[in-house]
Amino acid sequence: MPNASRIAIVGAGLGGVAAGALLQQAGFVVDIFEQAPAFARLGAGIHMGPNVLKIFRRIGIEDAVTAISSKPDFWFSRDGATGEYLSRIPLGDYALKTYGAPYLTVHRGDLHALQVEALQRGTLHFDKRLTSVEDDGSGVDLTFADGTRHRADIVVGADGINSRIRETLLGEEKPNYSGWVGHRALIDRDRLARTGFTFEPCVKWWSRDRHMMAYDTMGNGREYYYVTGVPHPAWDFDGASVPSSRDEMREAFAGYHPTVQALIEATTEVSKWPLLNRNPLPLWSRGRMVLLGDACHPMKPHMAQGAAMAIEDGAMLARCLGETGLSDFATGFRLYEANRRERASRVQAVSNANTWLRTQEDPAWVFGYDIFEAPLRGEGEAA
Repeated sequence: MPNASRIAIVGAGLGGVAAGALLQQAGFVVDIFEQAPAFARLGAGIHMGPNVLKIFRRIGIEDAVTAISSKPDFWFSRDGATGEYLSRIPLGDYALKTYGAPYLTVHRGDLHALQVEALQRGTLHFDKRLTSVEDDGSGVDLTFADGTRHRADIVVGADGINSRIRETLLGEEKPNYSGWVGHRALIDRDRLARTGFTFEPCVKWWSRDRHMMAYDTMGNGREYYYVTGVPHPAWDFDGASVPSSRDEMREAFAGYHPTVQALIEATTEVSKWPLLNRNPLPLWSRGRMVLLGDACHPMKPHMAQGAAMAIEDGAMLARCLGETGLSDFATGFRLYEANRRERASRVQAVSNANTWLRTQEDPAWVFGYDIFEAPLRGEGEAA
């Protein structure tokens, strides 16, 4: 017989781990399965808004995350060529007072490590690449590449844009290439200091068809990061990402402000990866399986809310299952979708359009949201 638990989560990214911690906190027996062989400081920079910090507060890691993160006073948007300020979105103390939690930028790997520490010991299992999943009506059997099996009452697919759980529910379908690539690079602040330029803690440089977002990833300001969105006619490389170069960056951002040129010149290593999408899914769950995060609603990273939506998904799923219990998981899944589809779809649309905070808009609908205080909408209830 396979090992058994009440809930199995496939994928230990930011959304899957948040779901696991909150479900365990609610008293459920949860195991999390990750195909990577071990934990690593993967990724680079990431934004965490007040909407997410309220979830971290519930998990018990808000203070620890805040301690390692940069806390910018503003999100600046600037014209790529002239440097003119297009918007100055107040964060810092304003975010704390207005939205009830801080706005942070941090290294994704450092954040992930703190999330993992919040899980119950022995419940996160590495080197578990899922090869098959079968819902027999009374439970779900998972089989992994190492030959082990696991049985659960329900399975949460938090396994990303190429989700095997999504494929089981909806069939095999490749994600859509968006026509854009992203570049990313981490740079030591000492190297930047030698350029003689000032690099703001959180700034997005814009032009008609491309952008560069740059920000600190550590509370001590030692590490600076940039990520881009640049048109590219086809993804014609092998692998999820490939090396790029300063020459490619110079060409992509020719005509941009001297501050951006100095940032490019200070770059030592830069990579690029394709920005992928999926069309909105016709369902988020079937039987004993349910999806969250990029498995459900992948989006371009241009709003800095993709991981936030996965974490919000995990929190709402835990809230709904806490209401219904596993004896009525089907109602819990329907409540979860009813309370997440509209918000996640709106964020997905704005992110894909790449308009977020380019002008002096009010971000309260995103940052002010508290997933634990929002009224729980019933199944089929209109917004």
